Amino acid sequence: MRGFLFWIFLVWMATGTAFGAVDSVGGLDFLGKLGNTSSTDHRKLAPLQGPFKNGPQVTKACLTCHTESAKHVMATEHWTWKFRNKATGQNLGKLSVLNSFCGSPQSNWSVCSDCHVGYGWKPNGFPIDARDYDFANEGNVDCLVCHDTTGEYHKTPEDGGQVFDLAEVAMNVGRTSRKTCGGCHFFGGGGDGVKHGDLDSSLFSPNRSLDVHMHTGGLNFNCTTCHTTDGHNVTGSRYMPKAKDQRGIDVPGWTDTTRTSCESCHGLTPHPKRPRINDHTSRVACQTCHIPFLARGGKKTKVWWDWSTATRLNSEGKPFSEKDADGYETYTSQKGTFRWAANVEPEYFWFNGLTQYTLPGDPMANERPLKVNNILGSYEDTGSRIWPFKVMRGKQAYDPVQNKLLVVHTAGDDDSALWKHFDWGKAIKAGMASIKDSSYSGKYDFVETKMYWPAAHMVAPVAEALTCTSCHSQNGRLANLTGFYMPGRDRFPLMDTMGWILVALVSMGSLSHAALRIYFDAREKRLR
Repeated sequence: MRGFLFWIFLVWMATGTAFGAVDSVGGLDFLGKLGNTSSTDHRKLAPLQGPFKNGPQVTKACLTCHTESAKHVMATEHWTWKFRNKATGQNLGKLSVLNSFCGSPQSNWSVCSDCHVGYGWKPNGFPIDARDYDFANEGNVDCLVCHDTTGEYHKTPEDGGQVFDLAEVAMNVGRTSRKTCGGCHFFGGGGDGVKHGDLDSSLFSPNRSLDVHMHTGGLNFNCTTCHTTDGHNVTGSRYMPKAKDQRGIDVPGWTDTTRTSCESCHGLTPHPKRPRINDHTSRVACQTCHIPFLARGGKKTKVWWDWSTATRLNSEGKPFSEKDADGYETYTSQKGTFRWAANVEPEYFWFNGLTQYTLPGDPMANERPLKVNNILGSYEDTGSRIWPFKVMRGKQAYDPVQNKLLVVHTAGDDDSALWKHFDWGKAIKAGMASIKDSSYSGKYDFVETKMYWPAAHMVAPVAEALTCTSCHSQNGRLANLTGFYMPGRDRFPLMDTMGWILVALVSMGSLSHAALRIYFDAREKRLR
């Protein structure tokens, strides 16, 4: 029997009608359907006719008109791979952080630089120090990786980013798109859908059920519709996301010029026909209800990566791999053991937008599994809301003497690359040398870790969003969040008993009243 308070809660909710959000936003139907509105036909520009021997020559041609663009790009995180979180004091970005997937770009530039917006990284990752890269050279900026519209442009690992048909690509540049952004972000962690859970190649051409904003037959939003830009700086950092937007609808001149929060378009009271639901928005992120599952576009996401099993060879002394029935690798000698999942139910936590990372050289916390990134927030923190996350789990190399996570040199043709020669000792020694860490004890082991990835994409239609009882039930989505009272989930037995007694008394009173009315009505008729 559900608690009495839950029934009171349902009656209260009913006064605001059923659960849900506004199904469409009036006045936005034209967005995403404008087509090519560029005022310039780049095919007519002489500097772009080529021929071009390499990417930097294309960049030089681009800069003859877009004179300041390279400077803009070079000031962004896409270029520097650095982010200073002033709130936590940590220096983050790809040049600094570790993750629960490939570990670290450091020492592995020949592969990881494939998603850098520049040219000129050293082949095979040597020199393996990122400081050897010329971050000040405007000619190293890669314009095409973000502005290609042909779909032909690509940067392949270990070739410094060389491509074919550069003139044709250069003459067909345009606005960024889901294809250009997704070319990197949908394939983070080493493959399609591996990392995020809410980003994969299914978003290149999603239907409405997968994402109401990016639906190709609907609003057809590109990434920059929400991740607005200014001087090539793209808003919406995963290192410091806006967990609670208290500004509301983005008004030029009055807000922060980004639409990366739901409230930027939908406002702080997004349910005009369902006002009771608006009472949730101060403590529950929109994504919590409107992203019911992750990896639901037909692509699986990786949920477990055990590096400790890597380097095993077959009976012939050669590397091997194994796949599941759907063709997903479950083991490779290079990377270890994997588990994949589709239609993943998110995990829910209080989140205020701040994250503490375990960085190379940091002593590991005592808790196990180790949190590679620790999300901050609590019920008591009014700046926190309940957010949905993909939690990545696995095992990574660490130094049991120094109690630190290790950087591993995986990619390259040298004799210390793990993926080439399968020697953990050499790979770790080279990896730690790449970050100038001389404290490595020479011993290694593997520790179980987990990493949190907030979900913000794959927004479902209203009809597919969570319902009241998805959370307001004893075994609902928020069963593991404690420290506060939630109707339907939490019970006070004494209060329930008193409530049911009250219901019984009221019912008895109502029945008695009806019986007396019937009796006296009949009596009056007999006396006439």
